[in-house]
Amino acid sequence: MKIVITGGSGFVGTHLSEYLLSRGHRVTGVGRSADHHRIHHKGYKYVSADTTRPGDWQQEFEDADAIVNLAGTTIFRRWTAGYKKQIYESRILTTRNVVASLPRGKNIILCSASGAGYYGSRGDDLLKEDENPGDDFLAGVSVDWEKEALQAADKALRVVVMRFGVVFEKDGGALAKMIPAFKFFVGGSMGSGNQWFPWIHLVDLMAAVQFILENDRINGPVNFCAPDPIRYRDLAKTLGKALKRPAVMPAPAFLIRLAMGEFGDVFLASQRTVPDQLLSHGFSFRYPHLKDAIQAVVGQ
Repeated sequence: MKIVITGGSGFVGTHLSEYLLSRGHRVTGVGRSADHHRIHHKGYKYVSADTTRPGDWQQEFEDADAIVNLAGTTIFRRWTAGYKKQIYESRILTTRNVVASLPRGKNIILCSASGAGYYGSRGDDLLKEDENPGDDFLAGVSVDWEKEALQAADKALRVVVMRFGVVFEKDGGALAKMIPAFKFFVGGSMGSGNQWFPWIHLVDLMAAVQFILENDRINGPVNFCAPDPIRYRDLAKTLGKALKRPAVMPAPAFLIRLAMGEFGDVFLASQRTVPDQLLSHGFSFRYPHLKDAIQAVVGQ
């Protein structure tokens, strides 16, 4: 297959490109970086572009078999009004441009990113893919993001929206930022620690993308999260134990909001998501349980 990945120079996009290339696919990465020196493979092509604007990069879809749309400015920094606009437009405008350039009726699959933030903060509710969205900023972004992607279904194309949990891997993602804090004895839970924390190991995320590409029965929203949801306090304890450090420095909710502003609510939200679609179609997780996933990352 020829697979085009927008957001191809990012953390997930780079790893996914390498993964798909190793399985015999041809990959074109589209990203904002001027160049992408990490991947050297005869089946790889890199295109530098601002995907929020129409351009020559859209020609890459003409002979594509699949598109994996990952483009979007990181949410992991303090939000100003201007930065919230960047978060929104980087996702919505890119996805709109992707869909606009796809040919009608061709055998193409669009796998477009979304997030567990779609559900908002839902306490102990068990969140399968058919649950309603939340009403906060990230939920609103996710709703509009998915709406743009699902427009491709009007062209008789198969569309999957991937609601990512927090991705675990040592060289990137949220866990990479947490590990140094624990090593210096300042790691711990955030807020009450009772909030549910949606997560997935990068290995399973990449395998799930491949699984969806090969399984034409899967459509619509898919939770990309491990089948063993955990509370934040259990994450802190498990990570602390793996690093042989105590999880003794919890951060009260008011301090998180004081330090991070509205962005702090990302760490305090509770999303007990389960991957109902993946499991019901027979996907097997390599890292279904937190302890094994943490050990795989820390032990690298």
